[in-house]
Amino acid sequence: MPAVKLCYPTLPRVVQKLRLLKIYPCPNVSSVHLCSYNHPQGYTTIKEAREKLKDLVGAQKIWGTQTEVSGRPQISFTQEDLPTRTMKDSYQEAVIPLGSNPTTREKYINFYDGIRFGRILEDLDTFAVFISYTHTTHDDETSDHKSPIAIVTALVDRIELEEHPIAADKDILMTGHVTWAGSSSLEVTMKLRQEYEGSMRQLLEARFVMVSRNPVTQKSAPVNKLQPVGPEEEKLFKLGETNKVKRQLEGERTLLKTAPSEEERELIHKLFLQTLDSSTASFRVRVKPDNSEWMEKTLLKNLTICFPEQRNLYNKIFGGYLMRKAFELAWTNAAMYCKTRPYVKAVDDILFMKPVEVGSVLFLSSQVVYTYGSQLQMKVHAEVVNVVDCTRATTNNFYFTFDTRKDQDVPRVLPKSYAESMLYLDGKRHFQS
Repeated sequence: MPAVKLCYPTLPRVVQKLRLLKIYPCPNVSSVHLCSYNHPQGYTTIKEAREKLKDLVGAQKIWGTQTEVSGRPQISFTQEDLPTRTMKDSYQEAVIPLGSNPTTREKYINFYDGIRFGRILEDLDTFAVFISYTHTTHDDETSDHKSPIAIVTALVDRIELEEHPIAADKDILMTGHVTWAGSSSLEVTMKLRQEYEGSMRQLLEARFVMVSRNPVTQKSAPVNKLQPVGPEEEKLFKLGETNKVKRQLEGERTLLKTAPSEEERELIHKLFLQTLDSSTASFRVRVKPDNSEWMEKTLLKNLTICFPEQRNLYNKIFGGYLMRKAFELAWTNAAMYCKTRPYVKAVDDILFMKPVEVGSVLFLSSQVVYTYGSQLQMKVHAEVVNVVDCTRATTNNFYFTFDTRKDQDVPRVLPKSYAESMLYLDGKRHFQS
């Protein structure tokens, strides 16, 4: 299959407005390669995509007002009742107008004159939902109706970032489409690009797993089947199947269910021996080797009250907001640990276990769980607290990999207890995944 030529060496400086009542697939896409194509209506911004979703879902735009319930079609009971889709049907493009909109840039820029990556996480979450609804939206004659299903983020499978930084003064092009579909779940793959020296350079690739729910019963709802066209799409679809199997295997071998492997047990025992005081001949006296730190000393926490401003389309707290708060805490902890600026390298396996309600008290706990050379693996644990009875429930676990990009190694993090040893092995697994 011939290579796809990028149609935009640079992004347009003026972003055209799109109609908000319908979601349009890109009509000129004959085969999907996650690249930029001519779009006859121009680019939509990620902010406009968010407003489209509100109209499509019938979201509550003003807190405390009633949402619209009329004009909503019935949910199909089986997947066979829904038309089969192709990858080009869900292909979408959007722009984060950093260069063409100074007001937008002000919200994204950080104190290094770079980009707040937490904002990018929010936009990726919005874009993944936008693409998912494009896949499941009815044909044009019914597309002015509200969507009968609710689509939410179940998992951020993986986000891989390139080494080069994201420029704060140039628009970012977002492209993506559905690459795999199950009975009630979708895998959405997205790429971000930015102009560099006259051509488009990739910034990152992200995979999100979305699930469809019946908004009344909260049970799973069927989504349209996906039919790949051509060898490239077949490859993407098979990769989605492989990712699903991989996630299932990882869920079965989690350290919360199964014991560490023989190799992992030997590693933990070796670390234990390295921290014993050889002069005491005792298992109780522990010493910290040079250029190392106890894991228990790396804990950094914060607390957030979840207000209506941070709600999503379904009046729960927006998953992208949770990712941004977790990332910013992890970045701060990493910077304090290595005493220099850390650069995010990867985001791995963010699982959304339960929704966070408006009005919740959210506790975020970050910790350095693994180090290797100039890189460190951060874990952020999120839980909501019931202020009446003080009970807690885990909502998310976040994993971020950072790199100092320096020749000097960061201090080696070392576990003391068995629980910390499991955190160390869990961090190592995510670092190597």
